[in-house]
Amino acid sequence: MRLIFLPKPLLAAALGGVVVLAGFGTQNATADQASVASTVAATSDDDAEARFQELDSIFWQTCAPDVSSGSAAVASASLADATAAEPPPDHTPHPVLFDPVPLHVTETCVAQRHQNRIWNAFLRKGTPTYEEMRDRLTSLRYPAARIHRMPDFSGKPVARLDLRMGAGRLALEVTGLNNLAMVRAFGAPVGVSVTEVRLMRELSRPTT
Repeated sequence: MRLIFLPKPLLAAALGGVVVLAGFGTQNATADQASVASTVAATSDDDAEARFQELDSIFWQTCAPDVSSGSAAVASASLADATAAEPPPDHTPHPVLFDPVPLHVTETCVAQRHQNRIWNAFLRKGTPTYEEMRDRLTSLRYPAARIHRMPDFSGKPVARLDLRMGAGRLALEVTGLNNLAMVRAFGAPVGVSVTEVRLMRELSRPTT
């Protein structure tokens, strides 16, 4: 076998080429991993939204037996249209500027179903942090994209749930207190973030 000795400049260039190629391989692998993670997250969000819509549909059927599903009462909307972007944990929402709108009879009934299950889930569980409250709400089939952080109330975490579908108006405000949660239903105007609705501080337990 003949050994070929390359001059140092050529040897360095050849080795450099190997390093560059290895670098490109690493970048491609990283990009592939990011793409897979993004796809998994999108699928998870879609699944969470589907589970919520299934639950909401059951409540609408219970409250309005003549309606085939909750989505039939209002046109179905995509998650992007139905919810506003989740503010980061350290973000203070803009000052609330919009008054709540009335809920119709069926929406009020559906709201009471949601209020009861949330209240029961927080009963005798201690005072949660915001992160614990958000996790508990997601375990109840409320998608994270529909949960919006609000400023604390007397040191207690507050979140608002955007339950609107299409032209619907239903939203909830949840405040984590000691061994329970206070849940209030209100109507959010179409096209307005639930964080921008002005509410008087009137917290009460479910009525049914």
